[in-house]
Amino acid sequence: MNSKTQSGNFFEDFHVGQTLVHATPRTLTEGEVALYIGLFGARFALNSSTPFAQSMGLPRAPVDSLLAFHMVFGKTVADISLNAIANLGYAGGRFGAPLFPGDTVATDSQVLGLKQNKDGKTGVVYVRSTGVNQRGEMVVEFYRWVMVRTRDPARPAPEPVVPTLPAAVPASELIAPYRVEPAHYDTARAGSPYLWDDYEAGERIDHVDGITIEEADHMTGARLFQNTARVHFNQHVEKEGRFGRRIVYGGHIISLARALSFNGLANAQTIAAIHGGRHVNPSFAGDTIYAWSEVLERQELPGRRDVGALRLRTVAAKDYACADFPLQDAGGAYRPAVVLDFDYTVLMPRRG
Repeated sequence: MNSKTQSGNFFEDFHVGQTLVHATPRTLTEGEVALYIGLFGARFALNSSTPFAQSMGLPRAPVDSLLAFHMVFGKTVADISLNAIANLGYAGGRFGAPLFPGDTVATDSQVLGLKQNKDGKTGVVYVRSTGVNQRGEMVVEFYRWVMVRTRDPARPAPEPVVPTLPAAVPASELIAPYRVEPAHYDTARAGSPYLWDDYEAGERIDHVDGITIEEADHMTGARLFQNTARVHFNQHVEKEGRFGRRIVYGGHIISLARALSFNGLANAQTIAAIHGGRHVNPSFAGDTIYAWSEVLERQELPGRRDVGALRLRTVAAKDYACADFPLQDAGGAYRPAVVLDFDYTVLMPRRG
């Protein structure tokens, strides 16, 4: 029977050099911003207050960095990861032009590499995805690699191509889309007296609070981002799967960890880069997420004295408070409670 429906791409449907034009462009509204806050509790001042954003040279409050990321990521799912087993990692993520309510974001991806696994049932697809606004300005770009099912395990494997991915985004390539006048930056309204100068490499910050995920929360979040991955929605199918239930979209955990990080990093107004990340273990409705961050590096931005960059490692755990949390066991394996290990850079005002 002929069908006009789409079953998503399998490993055999990808080829190196392929460009994927993702449906559909999305115009963001104030409604998405309010719903994002309702789902994750994000409260960074730059994204919450137009007067605060105007004091930093922007016309109005931009949307949260991760809302922009999820909107771009969500567009890629139907073409790249609808038939995925797992999203394996991120690299080389960079944020560009701020996204405002009323802006429209569209996404394309390029296939950079392919490597079929030995059992023939799955293969790894490497892509670079880019989201642009209605003026063609880059909003966010990132690499990711995904384990995707094959349609025919007996089919000969393609020649493996594994791209070299950036280990980190250098400070010279970070984009700071605003300027800070130290005399006019209101740390009280921002929520913390601690600025870039007050953090040191090696410092660990326990973000203290926990957030319990409800079934409706993570499904609403995935729908908000138009993420169509079946593992998040279809209990009829997933009850027969590996876990017997729907799993939470990994980006949902990233946003929860970022929202929790406000307590300790309130002046980290935007994310500038995603260097790497792993969804170490699955999360489910009913899990309570905690987070802590380690300062990996404090970086100066070329030609900028008003803003600096902090490279952070944020770890999220389920049902386990993070104070002095043992990340790995004696053998180096992640402990079962760990759900996210995220390496990224934030921008933060400097002292005058």
